Amino acid sequence: MNPRRPDLLAAGAATVTVALWASAFVSIRSAGAEYSPGALALGRLLAGVLTLGAICAVRREGLPPKAAWPGILVSGILWFGFYMVALNWGEQQVDAGTAALVVNVGPILIALLGARLLGDALPPRLLAGMAVSFAGAVAVGLSMSGEGGSSVLGVVLCLLAAVAYAGGVVAQKPALASASALQVTTYGCLVGAVVCLPFAGQLVHEAADAPVSATLNMVYLGVFPTALAFTTWAYALARTTAGRMGATTYAVPALVVLMSWLVLGEVPGLLTLAGGGLCLAGVAVSRSRAAAAGPRPAKVTDSA
Repeated sequence: MNPRRPDLLAAGAATVTVALWASAFVSIRSAGAEYSPGALALGRLLAGVLTLGAICAVRREGLPPKAAWPGILVSGILWFGFYMVALNWGEQQVDAGTAALVVNVGPILIALLGARLLGDALPPRLLAGMAVSFAGAVAVGLSMSGEGGSSVLGVVLCLLAAVAYAGGVVAQKPALASASALQVTTYGCLVGAVVCLPFAGQLVHEAADAPVSATLNMVYLGVFPTALAFTTWAYALARTTAGRMGATTYAVPALVVLMSWLVLGEVPGLLTLAGGGLCLAGVAVSRSRAAAAGPRPAKVTDSA
């Protein structure tokens, strides 16, 4: 067996996650115009729970061990629940550039919380790569900013979403030491859906009036950027540090620029292209072998 195979599989899983999370921005643009923030979050999570539940049934996955539940509950409440509602709401209050800029504080918070709470190392290359990527995210954000302006509420909501995202990732990491990626994702998604149940009435009412395209985009968000991408994220997170995985998500803005160009016909300007290039360059630096220096993560239960 190739000794590098686990690292290659983790890198492949992270790539799938980033690509699907980038595609979510295109779908949210359609579904978010017809569904309110809470209803969209609940619909997305319900589609994710149904998909993950079916996979668990086929694979005969049991309940996660007791040791994993604290992390699953916290990540489910913060990341799957609060984060999705706050981000959906915040993006309705601010322009896309401001939202992208504020939410991209998340990977920095993940690295800091991971170092403080999990004992993760902060190699110089990781910090340098994150600095380069954040500069690229700033450039993309500025180039995407429209003339509509931003409300204080919107900025606060996006910041809270970033904090919830970081807290959810750091809480999820220890759970992966005793449960599989599929278990952690499935039950985290279920917890998030329960948290969002107060929006059930809105979801039913809005689904009756929404065009089929918006509802299909909501289902897509649940099946692919949620069920599949969160599982591949957990798989990769179990095999590296929280900070390094957080830095990987800086590739999302660059891919969003590319997908918007190809799918929506939105031709990026020079500043946008430069920012996307910086994002990718920073990710390459932060995920280099030198940036991974430090104690390796403890062996975890495989999802297979």
